[in-house]
Amino acid sequence: MGKMSALGFILQHEAMLETLTLDVLKSTEIEGEFLDAGQVRSSIARRLGMDISGLVPSDRHVDGVVEMMLDATQQNEKPLTTERLFDWHAALFPTGRSGMYKIITGDWRNDSTGPMQVVSGTMGKEHVHFQAPDASVLDEEMHAFITWFNREANIDPVIKAAIAHLWFITIHPFDDGNGRIARAIADMQLSRADGSPQRFYSMSAQIRLERNRYYEILEATQKGALDISAWLSWFLDCLTSALIVTEDTLARVLNKAKFWERHRATAINERQRLMINKLFDGFYGKLSSSKWAQMAKCSPDTALRDMQDMIQKGMLRKEAAGGRSTNYELDKGEI
Repeated sequence: MGKMSALGFILQHEAMLETLTLDVLKSTEIEGEFLDAGQVRSSIARRLGMDISGLVPSDRHVDGVVEMMLDATQQNEKPLTTERLFDWHAALFPTGRSGMYKIITGDWRNDSTGPMQVVSGTMGKEHVHFQAPDASVLDEEMHAFITWFNREANIDPVIKAAIAHLWFITIHPFDDGNGRIARAIADMQLSRADGSPQRFYSMSAQIRLERNRYYEILEATQKGALDISAWLSWFLDCLTSALIVTEDTLARVLNKAKFWERHRATAINERQRLMINKLFDGFYGKLSSSKWAQMAKCSPDTALRDMQDMIQKGMLRKEAAGGRSTNYELDKGEI
């Protein structure tokens, strides 16, 4: 937090935008769902009033995930309520469906199709990892959880985030989306622990890297007794790793700022500015003139002229590794 406070207002927002984008993307990836990074980034920027270039339209499903995450972190001091949880759930499933299946949205599950189970394996060889409490006790269980979460308690606030995550996902009160909401609740409590709505690290990104272990420790804890020490230890280790990775986020933001400072007087067109930001904001794979043309929505000849112009201005360079096609990368100079 100290390092980020030294960045200045604009770079703080850039770092927070990158972290929040990563958090939303990875929290959904944990459940096997992949969102468009450009849409997520644009949706977050619009809702936070950030003036950035290259904003793209976002669909309502992306907007719903973003709205939940921002409400949890930016409004972290507000109490958690049943209606607030229902709003989050409805935002996650704006069509009232999870994939092809109609689900109950904005209300607790009713177990009309049988008990809520987490199952893997093929039909006839299913393995039940976990069976949630019966729907008949959800009102009582969620009232107890919400009361505890909102109460001022003599407990370390980070430990409280770990317990809240485990407790909510064990109740499993919704037909779908329980994991994403559990991680939002944990982020809400971590924001309270930090005493700030600004997010500079992503627990969900780290959980995504440790996904298999995440599910293993959840299953072992949920099937065990009431000793949750192993879960707390894993959560704290995961948080530590997430904080260490924040150094990479800080480095990327500083590199981007220094690049633009070095080229503050360099004349470039909007296509070039758009592509530079894409390269800094997480472009994957090799950059070729054909990819440039596709992403910048221009002809291959225009793309090649743009790239050659940037090479002459010291902003782009050919990759050292040769090959059958020419690939390019940002020329970051002495950063």
